[in-house]
Amino acid sequence: MDAPDQARRLSELYDEVLGGGRATADPRPLVAASWERSLAAAVDPELDAPPVIVDPDVVAALRENHPLQAVLPVLRQTLTTIADEASHIMIITDAQGTILWREGSSEVKRQADRIALSEGAIWSEEKIGTNGMGTSLAVGRPVQIHSAEHLVRRIHEWTCAAAPVHDPDTGKLLGAVDVSGPLRTVHPAMVALVTAAAQLAEGQLKVRMAAADEMLRARNMRHLMALGDAPGALLTPTGRVLAVQPLEWLPDRLVVPDGADRIDLGDGREGLVERLDEGFLLRMPGTPVRRTRPSLRLKLLGAGQPIAIVGGREIALTLRRAEVLALLLLQPTGLTAEQLMLQLYGDEGNPTTVRAEMHRLRNLLGGGVLDTKPYRIIADVTGDVTEVQKALRSGDLPKALELYAGPLLARSDAPALRSERDEIDATLRRALLDAGNADLLWQFAQTSTGAEDLEIFEALAAGLPTDDPRRAAVSARLTRLLD
Repeated sequence: MDAPDQARRLSELYDEVLGGGRATADPRPLVAASWERSLAAAVDPELDAPPVIVDPDVVAALRENHPLQAVLPVLRQTLTTIADEASHIMIITDAQGTILWREGSSEVKRQADRIALSEGAIWSEEKIGTNGMGTSLAVGRPVQIHSAEHLVRRIHEWTCAAAPVHDPDTGKLLGAVDVSGPLRTVHPAMVALVTAAAQLAEGQLKVRMAAADEMLRARNMRHLMALGDAPGALLTPTGRVLAVQPLEWLPDRLVVPDGADRIDLGDGREGLVERLDEGFLLRMPGTPVRRTRPSLRLKLLGAGQPIAIVGGREIALTLRRAEVLALLLLQPTGLTAEQLMLQLYGDEGNPTTVRAEMHRLRNLLGGGVLDTKPYRIIADVTGDVTEVQKALRSGDLPKALELYAGPLLARSDAPALRSERDEIDATLRRALLDAGNADLLWQFAQTSTGAEDLEIFEALAAGLPTDDPRRAAVSARLTRLLD
């Protein structure tokens, strides 16, 4: 039976079943069950108004925080070109049936706009009746809805196939992938296509989950190691077991109710759970915990890449993140978001920007490094800049020069750091000139700060012995600086 004949037969069946007369056949069980759910939700088959449409700002927020955004490129690659060529559109919804993304044929999108098959519209069964997206979400499996199988008559000129996408961690429904088009474009391979796309999306999410698991393990294994030889486990925020040390038996996942400090292990035993920055630590009652703090080393001096070393793990820092950590290192008692804003941006800053950056920085460094209210470093922290300051305060110029690789974050325009940088450079320079030690002055002249300092080279010219081989280099540099 070709598409027009099938549509005509479905239309006749639709009128027979919903018209209350004697039906000569039955709808597919999938469709009949969906009609029943839709009618129970008070969806009018003659509905002429569009489905519920949410505000564009809400759609933008839903997109930004939705897990499927991470796999949007692979869905585009899989479906959009095919949908465009076949006069279809690709649609991705959230678990409530809200259309978050729609791409494909421009002509089909214009036709879809007439029935509000567009971004922001909610196409759940409860709102618009039987349809590919809503029904797939309702039954949790791939479906195809063709022509008059749609409950609402105004959608009968369309055909659609959709498949649900589930969270590989929790199994929770995330949304649906759909391909829709005008009635004449129906193709039997549509269900297979959206099913493959949904499976591919779930596979990509699983890969991302595995990478996140490895990061969580790396950042939080110290908590499990602090138990020594005592039994315990490291859990994800959803209760999945990531790492375990001697326990007789443990399921792959544990239920951790909000606020709970004790949980049932499923075999009559009770475990203690402690919330970490990421996930949970599970231990048995009576198990002592040897608390250890992570170490943090900050390298912020010189022209090279700023570096944070957390427990031996080296992390390259962007300038903004290095600026935040420098300020917290220099203010060990901590700073509020407003104080950080002023020291980073002056009066033109926004505390919300600072809070967002701190959230990303805490995720980057891992648990036990940064605290909030106020923001401060709680790890065992050392830094080249504070060690230079300490050496200068104690008058240990050789030590200060050994640690001094150059200015503090030379590219930074943050007001507080500019002031700190100038003060350190001026203090070190003055101390060296006052000491008059030619070897120390020469060492400072090799840094980016001292290399262009006329007074430093004049002091070297006056202080180096006449037979010192360095005098030639000093004379040449003086000539250039005086030109």
